[in-house]
Amino acid sequence: MRGPEAIAERAAGRVRRTRPVGETGRLMVIAADHPGRGVLGVGGDPRAMGDRSDYLARVCAALSRPGVDGVLGTPDVVEDLLLLGVLDGMVVLGSMNRGGLAGSAFETDDRFTGYDAAAVAGSRLDGGKMLLRIDESDPATAPALEACARAVSELAGHGLMAVVEPFCARREDGRLRNVLTPDAMIRAISVASALGTTSARTWLKVPAVPEMDRVMAATTLPALLLGGEVAGDRRAAVEGWRRALGPPNVRGLIAGRSLLYPPDGDVRGAVDAAVEVVDQAVGRL
Repeated sequence: MRGPEAIAERAAGRVRRTRPVGETGRLMVIAADHPGRGVLGVGGDPRAMGDRSDYLARVCAALSRPGVDGVLGTPDVVEDLLLLGVLDGMVVLGSMNRGGLAGSAFETDDRFTGYDAAAVAGSRLDGGKMLLRIDESDPATAPALEACARAVSELAGHGLMAVVEPFCARREDGRLRNVLTPDAMIRAISVASALGTTSARTWLKVPAVPEMDRVMAATTLPALLLGGEVAGDRRAAVEGWRRALGPPNVRGLIAGRSLLYPPDGDVRGAVDAAVEVVDQAVGRL
């Protein structure tokens, strides 16, 4: 690449959002960090996200829609978007631990191979996001917990938002799988809420599971709903999001593949439908 200093220049000159994160009472964020964990498949296409130009075009289309607040990305994606000039006024979250490659034997050992707190602050981002898999049969869970706690503390020290995505997990047939029962999520949320030296700037990223009111009663922290992948009927998925957005501390939606690669191919329509359900369920303050 010619002129690599252009990335730092664009980061330094990016117009930041004038209102603090969360002040509007809701957040709608596009997730663009799946490829960094080796997750490229969507639906029946195992390489759907492997074409970076197409991927970026989809992300840019999503970010252009009214009601979208920002993006979550790995450094390479965030820097591409900076160079494309689409991040002014956006909430930008840096994806931090991408080392637990999807499907690998070391997936629980989810090392911080993306942003760290200093880089999030130095790049003038608005916060960092981390994935936390709690597999009580795997000793690698302990250092993952410690690393996430350190990141929460360090981000708070910079006055930045920390987004923690917790799951209880177990290995089945050689693969690490999330346990999506209400009781498992209550345990995961309880552990994640206590990470770090302060929870003042911590948000959670949670999946839609049964009994969301009971699940979200396990914490007073604000949360974003994980959109997940929509395999078929978009209307059914949107209705599921609407129900899961019911608890008062679920303040918005963060979704990637489900919006960037909708079954009907209409990225703008998928994003607009998600924005509508967030505005109806969470509202604008």
